[in-house]
Amino acid sequence: MPNSKLILWSITASLAGFLFGFDTVVISGAEQTIQQLWNLSSTQHGIAISIALWGTVAGALIGGWPTEQFGRQRTLLSIGIFYLSSALGSAFAPDLYSFMIARFIGGVGVGISTVAAPLYIAEISPAKHRGKLAGMFQFNIVFGILVAYLSNSSLSEIGENAWRWMLGVEVLPSCIFTILCFWLPESPRWLISHGGRKKEAVAVFRLVSPDSSTPDLEKLANEIELNLKETEQQELRFFSTQLKFPILLAFLIAFFNQLSGINAILYFAPRIFSLTGLEQSAALLQSIGIGVTNLVFTFIGLWLIDRLGRRQLLTIGCFGYITSLGLCSVAFATENYSIVPICIFSFIASHAVGQGAVIWVFISEIFPNRYRASGQALGSSTHWVFAALLTLFFPIAVEAIPPAIVFAFFCFMMLLQLLWIRVFVPETKGVILEQMQTKVMAKSSLAS
Repeated sequence: MPNSKLILWSITASLAGFLFGFDTVVISGAEQTIQQLWNLSSTQHGIAISIALWGTVAGALIGGWPTEQFGRQRTLLSIGIFYLSSALGSAFAPDLYSFMIARFIGGVGVGISTVAAPLYIAEISPAKHRGKLAGMFQFNIVFGILVAYLSNSSLSEIGENAWRWMLGVEVLPSCIFTILCFWLPESPRWLISHGGRKKEAVAVFRLVSPDSSTPDLEKLANEIELNLKETEQQELRFFSTQLKFPILLAFLIAFFNQLSGINAILYFAPRIFSLTGLEQSAALLQSIGIGVTNLVFTFIGLWLIDRLGRRQLLTIGCFGYITSLGLCSVAFATENYSIVPICIFSFIASHAVGQGAVIWVFISEIFPNRYRASGQALGSSTHWVFAALLTLFFPIAVEAIPPAIVFAFFCFMMLLQLLWIRVFVPETKGVILEQMQTKVMAKSSLAS
């Protein structure tokens, strides 16, 4: 069992995930009102709702730089400022363009958080607990999603400005997160890689692993330093042949994550349920059901991730994806809408146990120390580019293409993902970060 300080610091960093989940999904309760308020076409509506995701792309692309240059702790501290500014700007936006700017700023915070938070937790955690602690970032994402759905439902009847309240309540968790970040220690691996501050790093390791002996902690610090020197001697660029395999792993896990359709379903859940004939109020309640399902099965995924391993959870999730998306496609094709909510809930459960629980942990594990921030930025930006594209085109697609075909496409992509997992993905469970490169390269040799 991790000690209390390690748990507290992991929870604090993972609260960036809560704000991520809340900020990205809270728009689902307001998106149709915003479309009517400013008389937006489908294209304008897609751009307005997806603008936060384009901010997230920008944040993910640049997030590796402050995380590496200024440290993990300072970067996490800055994220709260982005969320706070976005919440206030969105709530008081007088027009569409002000709204889009505010949402873009929040998206930048989301993008940076997906680089800094899981990376920070992975770097302070012992190998045997790394999966569930880094996975707390994902747990807080889905907790934030659930709270956003509950908040939207409770505020939906307070009047014509309900959507402003929905977006503005994020001010409170943003302030709490920012204050707590002042008490975070810096990542010991960052301390060693920037100035060789081994004594400070060992002091942090001692706080997170009080049962370990001083020689063992110093040995770990020396191993980290040696790993960094070996990487520097190779004079690798990030986009190099030696790092090709982890780069492909990070790209493809993020690519397949979004081509499951997860963000389209989360963002447009009320709209999807409305296609089945449900009233708007019932659709919002079904959305809360999605949030509860997501939270419960994410907890199960975190319980299993250090037991079954990352690869096994991805495989289990794939089978659930394929079944639920296939049935959903059949339901829309045959107009048997009664099974759609069950299919959607099954899809969410599959995602939560598999890809949802694994993605941020896996990306934070597979790169060498010197390139971990850049690798996290690559995986995160890939994730958000495809999330933004999906959110931009989904409302257009469901008007132009039968929903049955849209869900069939997502199902086909998950068949491809299953093949990729079984052939290429290595197991990273219980492997010390400094030994991960050998593990990943061994899988690369087998795959080729």
